[in-house]
Amino acid sequence: MTGARIAAAWRRVPAAVRVPLRLATLLLAVSFVTFALVAASPIDPVQANAGQAAMLSMSPERQAALAARWGAGTGLLERYGTWLSGALGGDLGESLRYNAPVVQVVAERFANSAVLLALAWALSGAIGLVLGVAAGARRGSLCDRAVSLYCYVLSATPAFWLAIVALMVFAVGLGWFPVGFSAPIGASGAVSLAERARHIALPALVLSCTGVANVALHTREKTIEVMGSPYVRFARARGEGELSVVMRHGVRNLVLPAITLAFAQVSEIFGGSVLVEQVFSYPGLGQAAVTAGLGGDAPLLVGIALASALIVFAGNLVANALYGVVDPRLRAHRTDAGRSGAGRQVAGRGALAKDDMKGAGDVG
Repeated sequence: MTGARIAAAWRRVPAAVRVPLRLATLLLAVSFVTFALVAASPIDPVQANAGQAAMLSMSPERQAALAARWGAGTGLLERYGTWLSGALGGDLGESLRYNAPVVQVVAERFANSAVLLALAWALSGAIGLVLGVAAGARRGSLCDRAVSLYCYVLSATPAFWLAIVALMVFAVGLGWFPVGFSAPIGASGAVSLAERARHIALPALVLSCTGVANVALHTREKTIEVMGSPYVRFARARGEGELSVVMRHGVRNLVLPAITLAFAQVSEIFGGSVLVEQVFSYPGLGQAAVTAGLGGDAPLLVGIALASALIVFAGNLVANALYGVVDPRLRAHRTDAGRSGAGRQVAGRGALAKDDMKGAGDVG
């Protein structure tokens, strides 16, 4: 009962207070876990950043000075406390590998990754939704079997292997796309939008594949469920064509699950960008994360982890806000604080089904 009372009391807290508290707790936990993982890593930041040759010719005093600057040998709690005191004032520290403030490095790399992530996210959601609806509407057909096989193979394919194959076939072999980077090598002036689009097209397509399978398979199951419902059978009995049934009754009930899953894919796509950007030498947050990890750059790793946590949190927040925009009928069900999340979803689907039956009866 104590846990239930705490949960009920928490739900009575205004959303304007709950959301910032959740975000602050999330960022605090992410930053501490990242520092703990870096502290447990066997990588010596001094040796990784200075190099073996430089270490051999470096005096012990110089090595000690570098170790003190990079926090080597400092306890986890002491190092995290020092970083946290500066972070509360807006200073996330200085990157060891880039020799620049973490905020500046993250902002520059995020500007490159933002377009890539947005394109990959939009493509994965759109392609997955179309494939899932096409397969679910024609269950057992050749299209259904082909889409299912494609999704199973795609979900079992590592992102880095897919990126390497795409790079070898479409960039090296066929020459349709550049080999990598976000701009032509040696470009010193302004790069045209068309040239940037050529450089980002192949990484975006490969990265979008990481989310297509989940969206397509989930949408397929939902489509099968919707197409077997009573109001769809009633619409077919009235003589509606297959396309009309899918568009009027199927897609309408698939929008909310698709939106929820699409925004849940944000974290997976962001994680896939680490490998894809590394393969294509794309200067984004993913490549910076690999560089920071190999160099034991804890401040930069924490900054990138916080940026990724903010992106995922914002995606989930937008998904919740879009519920009422997509279908205002669900607002009444969301106001009941005593219901569980699963109860609200069942109630929402029931409301959609009842309204569709009512609308079908009115037309008939």
